[in-house]
Order: sequence, then structure tokens, then C-alpha cells
Amino acid sequence: MYGIKEALKELGIDKINNGICTGTEWTDTSGDLITSYSPTDGEAIAGIKQATKEEYDQVILKAKTAFNDWRMVPAPVRGELVRQIGLELRKHKEALGKLVSYEMGKIYQEGLGEVQEMIDICDFAVGQSRQLYGFTMHSERAKHRMYDQYHPMGIVGVVSAFNFPVAVWAWNAMIALVCGDVVVWKPSSKVMLCAIAVHKIVQKVLKENNIQEGVMNLVATGSKYLGDELFSDRNIPLISFTGSTRIGKKVGRLVGERLGKYILELGGNNAIIVTPEADQEMALRAIVFGAVGTCGQRCTSTRRIIIHESVYESMKEKLVNVYKSISIGHSLDSSTLVGPMIDKGAVKTYQDAIGKVKAEGGAILYGGEVLSGKGYESGCYVVPCIAEVQNHYQIVQEETFAPLLYLLKYKDMDEAIAIHNDVPQGLSSAIFSRNMLETERFLSHEGSDCGIANVNIGTSGAEIGGAFGGEKDTGGGRESGSDAWKAYMRRQTNTINYSTDLPLAQGIEFKI
Repeated sequence: MYGIKEALKELGIDKINNGICTGTEWTDTSGDLITSYSPTDGEAIAGIKQATKEEYDQVILKAKTAFNDWRMVPAPVRGELVRQIGLELRKHKEALGKLVSYEMGKIYQEGLGEVQEMIDICDFAVGQSRQLYGFTMHSERAKHRMYDQYHPMGIVGVVSAFNFPVAVWAWNAMIALVCGDVVVWKPSSKVMLCAIAVHKIVQKVLKENNIQEGVMNLVATGSKYLGDELFSDRNIPLISFTGSTRIGKKVGRLVGERLGKYILELGGNNAIIVTPEADQEMALRAIVFGAVGTCGQRCTSTRRIIIHESVYESMKEKLVNVYKSISIGHSLDSSTLVGPMIDKGAVKTYQDAIGKVKAEGGAILYGGEVLSGKGYESGCYVVPCIAEVQNHYQIVQEETFAPLLYLLKYKDMDEAIAIHNDVPQGLSSAIFSRNMLETERFLSHEGSDCGIANVNIGTSGAEIGGAFGGEKDTGGGRESGSDAWKAYMRRQTNTINYSTDLPLAQGIEFKI
């Protein structure tokens, strides 16, 4: 049904799959077998033999060796490899998008969109491979030239989350590759098949270009075999981690203890301000997609709606009416707008959060039920929920990774911005207004304190051309576009003396 078997065959997913790839070669792994089940229908998809710590150590050795050669390949040549990876992804976009949808639970359109993000970042990285710019400065000393430049860093460890099982890896890996780094990827244990499928696609390109083992590596395993050791590994100068704030703080500590570098993409508690001068219909569409897309399991999902008191009741009524019409079902059914949550544990977290909303005095306006019966046998389907709350509630201050939308009321822009910023997280934000004074203030120094701030679009659906990331408990890291590439390289300042004298800086006299 839905062509799942055909997609798995095209992607080279076997009944049992090894958990380690060093780019061109797959390793027979010896860890326990883990089976990936689809949250869509509860069916077993395929098994993965997990990688052990000892097998991971062998991957690191190959990656270190590969880096010594890869860093000396001219950046535009590295970009050409990435260009070919993008072309190969295009060939398998439909099949890979289907697997993303089926293994993770997001609807097929979102699965296709995620693969398109991979393709887009490949295109971006190809151009970036010819733009790894440094700067030239004027020296205070005669006949001296100063400049800075960027060098490859080494192994980049990428730890990705279940909600974007392929795109987030590509954001990091494609930029790291053109920067001259090599990559070791540890995907979420909930979506390992997506990672294996990606490396099957990449393997073909690497072999055709005679790329040595160790440039692009996959270590598919659970925390039983590889946990803190990855973050404490001094062989990895940069860790890019996507996940919860709780785990992210631990990652930051472990990497920081060895003075390594890290990119942390953690929790979001994203809000949209709706002013009296907003286009309500446009705001409505953005809110609904942001809140229920991926069943509320995006770091940029819309969690809070801050609505002016003069339009609060009308927006509330419209939102409830739209929620009543949302189709919930099989992630690969073209009529579905909301698929399942990732697993039953996520469903329980959702139910617990709704219970806390009620306990703190909030009112449930719609939704919150767990669906059962025909078509919902996996136990992972829920009805998206809308609740009226106060921003100070403890549950509202937390990120609930589920389709739970909070409505809040404000009187003036001072209060709206204060409510907006009064949470620990700082990832994505938006305002809907046709009043330039309101929108420009929202984007100013006293406005949104998030890493992403939008006007008249929602909080989710970031383009790859901009640097992606947030502040506060979101971690402060940046990935993908703009000048995020600099995080994947080490910066070096150079001074060249082309005179026969040796003047010292600051006019210091030192004679011997």
C-alpha cells in the first residue's frame, strides 16, 4: 500500500541493515538488532544491527586518516562532489520522501519538502565552495600585510533528531564537506532507516568519484553503545547537536570540558503576535500550519499565539473552527493534513501536558484526545489541542513537543513583546500586522529576542539561505545558510613582513 515496499527497494533498505558506513563501504556491525516501526500503522519496516563502541572507534580512525587528504582537495572540487550528491538526491526524492514520511510520521508533502531542503543545501554549498572568504586588514607597521583566512577543522560530529531525520544532517554535512571537514553522523535511534537510505544514495556518488573511506560516515546506534563518549571524544573538534534543551546542556558541558566547539539546536517556544491590523485570514493559515504541521514536532512549531484583546474572540473562534476540520490519518494519504506522533511515549507527554494546563487553571477549547480504532491502530494519533492560558504557567514556559497551542491576550505592544520574550527559549518568532511601526519595532533591539523573527509569515518553514538557530535555551548555534559556514572552520590571522626590518607592534622598542 502507498508504494512503501517499492520505495524501500529503490533505496536499498534490506530486511536487516548494518549500522556503519564509511562512505564507500558498509561494515558488518555486531550490536543488538533494533527494529524500526512506523508510527503511521505500527508495522515493522526493517531491522538495524547497531554499531558498538569499538566499531565507532574504527570509524573515527578512518575519518582522521581521510581528513588529512580531504582537507587538501581544492574547495571547488569538494563542491563538485556535493553538486553530484544533490543530483543523486533528486533522482530519489520521491522514494526518500516516502520513507521519511512513513518512518517518522510527517505527511508525504512534508517528507518531500525535507528532501528538497537537502537538495537546496547542496546547491547552496556548491556556491559556498568558491566563497570561503577571509579579510585583509591594514597593518600599523610599514611593509607588513595582514589578513585572516579559514582552514578545515577536522571531524564534524552530527547528532540529529527524529523530527527531521535527513535535512538537519544535510544542513551540516554539505557545508562541512565544502569546508574541507569530514563528517560522522549519529542519527536518532527512532529513524535510523532514513539515515541508512541517505548513505546508500551518497555511497554511489563517492564511489564514482573514487573518494576514500572516512569522508562521510554513519554510525547508527543507540545510547546503549554510544552516548557521552561521542561528546567527550577529543578527536571531534566540532559537535553539532539537535535535540532537547535538557540533553543539549549536557552536551555543551561535555564538549566544553575538553574545550571543543559545538553547535546546539535545542528547544523552541515559538510565538506569533496578532495585532488589530493583521490580515486575520493570512495569520490563521500560518498559525495552523505552524501549530499542527509535523504534528507539532518541529523545533519551530508555533506554541503560543499572543492576540490583541480587540480581535481575540474572533481569532479564537476561527481557530477552533479550522481545527475541527483538520483531517488526521495515514501520513502517506494525500488527504491527510496531520499524521501521527513519533511514538506512544510522545503521546503520553502530550497528555501529561494537557493535564498540567488544566491543573494550573487553563481552559481546553478544543482537542487533546488520543484516537483509536480503524486507521489509528498504532496508538500514535492525537487531536491537536487549543488552550487558553496565562504565560506564567510552568507548562507554558516549557516546550511541549506536540500539537498543543496556547492562546494569550494582550492590551498594547509593550505587553505583547514582554509576553513574547518571557520564556526561556528563543528560536523562532513572528508578528502579523500591516502597521510598519509595529513590525519594525518587533524586529528592533527591543523586539523579539529570538534567532529568527518574521513578519507576516509563520514561525516554521525556514529557508536554507538564512542562518538557522536561536538564543537562550535554544543554544545559540547557527546552521545552514548565510555565514554559518564559519562555524565549521578554524580562523587564522596572518601577518607577512616583506621588509628587511623587524618593527614591533605598538611601537615597542626591544634591542639586543
